[in-house]
Amino acid sequence: MWSIGQIGTFLSVAAVATASYGNRPGYVSRIPFAAPYDQSFLEGYSVLKHIGGLGPYSNRMSFGIGRDPPDACTVDQVIMIRRHGERYPQSSDAESVEATLEKLYGSGIDTWKGDLTFLNWWTYYVDDEGLYGLETETGPYNGLLTTYKHGAEYRVRYGHLWDQDSGKKIPMWTSEYERVIQTARKFGEGFFGWNYTDTVALNVISESEIMGANSLTPECPGDNDTAICDSLSQDLPAFRMAADRLNTQNPGLDLNSTDVFELMFMSVFELNVRGYSDWINAFTLDEWKWFGYTQDLDFYYCAGPGDPYYKAVGSVYANASLTLLIQGPEEAQTIYFNFAHDTNITPILAALGIASPHEDLPLDKIPFPSSYEIGNIMPMGGHLTLERMKCNATAATEEGIYVRAVLNEAVVPFNDCQEGPGFSCSLAHYTKMLNNKLPDFVSECKLNSTVPQYLDFWWNYNTSSAYNHQGTAYIPYQGDGWA
Repeated sequence: MWSIGQIGTFLSVAAVATASYGNRPGYVSRIPFAAPYDQSFLEGYSVLKHIGGLGPYSNRMSFGIGRDPPDACTVDQVIMIRRHGERYPQSSDAESVEATLEKLYGSGIDTWKGDLTFLNWWTYYVDDEGLYGLETETGPYNGLLTTYKHGAEYRVRYGHLWDQDSGKKIPMWTSEYERVIQTARKFGEGFFGWNYTDTVALNVISESEIMGANSLTPECPGDNDTAICDSLSQDLPAFRMAADRLNTQNPGLDLNSTDVFELMFMSVFELNVRGYSDWINAFTLDEWKWFGYTQDLDFYYCAGPGDPYYKAVGSVYANASLTLLIQGPEEAQTIYFNFAHDTNITPILAALGIASPHEDLPLDKIPFPSSYEIGNIMPMGGHLTLERMKCNATAATEEGIYVRAVLNEAVVPFNDCQEGPGFSCSLAHYTKMLNNKLPDFVSECKLNSTVPQYLDFWWNYNTSSAYNHQGTAYIPYQGDGWA
């Protein structure tokens, strides 16, 4: 606490400084009364980073590299693939969740105590089974709102790439799940605003396996998951201890570790619907950390770099986007917005070497720090943005075309290429890097010769506005016209 005398001394010094310098033309006083940069970083722990890809979006923890392009550069092309926004649990998960709730309420307990006291007034947040799998429309984290806001934010960032006066249709591409189509529409409305209706040509790409490589959702027919993926368990000591604690607090309750997992799983989606969940505080930080790690393991071994086929799956998008980057705005378009699922984006990250650990994730402990936390990699609304930048020469870098990756609004340098402005990668080096590291999807996955062998829809697309709005019956694009 300062004394009156100390305050007076400080004000006197400030007055002298102002008298000495403050009268200079154009001078703005730089004497700070508060530190201009926050040093607290109070939020060292956030449950949003320990709920896997099930809950509300949060930006990726960054490396401190500015999100705006480096001073010498301008973005002349952007390619983004985004996951759908925050949603309700899927109908396939409803049976186990509702069975656990029935077990809970069937225990005969009249008054809940301890960490479950809130159950005396809590109600389930899914009012109609028709909501399962859809994006949420309520609460501060609702999927349709966050998606619209994302589109509006990208309008500010990339609006210079859209010539509003050209009258040209701007295609966007989405896989055919209803919630993904909803995401594409809301993002388009946020980015293009009142022009959305007449400007966008929404292309709905079938998720059928007959699409082969010409898909936002390619699959490897030979991939039946790894042995590790099949053996992943929810019966963990942390969940058993949680069950024992809750059972002790409420005699007559007979939860087991699987029940605890289901209750934690259910509560995460409550955040997407209501914005809060009393269940979050029913479990400890360590228990949430283990819950998040179960999601990390599932994605790593079943839909990421730990699966032997997923780099090949991700190479479809990586190779096609490389072609767009090489063509640039002179031969291709400036904006490519795409929408799919989390398990369609994590293979792309694996193919590009983004967020890939040097060693496989252990099954018996949580590595710290971990380089593969799916809540930090692909939350609801997670997205990967590739920027093509035209840069002037600097004292350290040459004039040229550079590429950088942005994952959930954090710039992520490529491990093998960081020589450009802002730790970007020259297009020439990026091309060589991908040509040397990407496996061939067709040969690795033994793709049937009767299905498309490469991604073509970015060059052969529909220009109709018929599918821009909900309520329009759509016919998924099948590769040879519309069928």
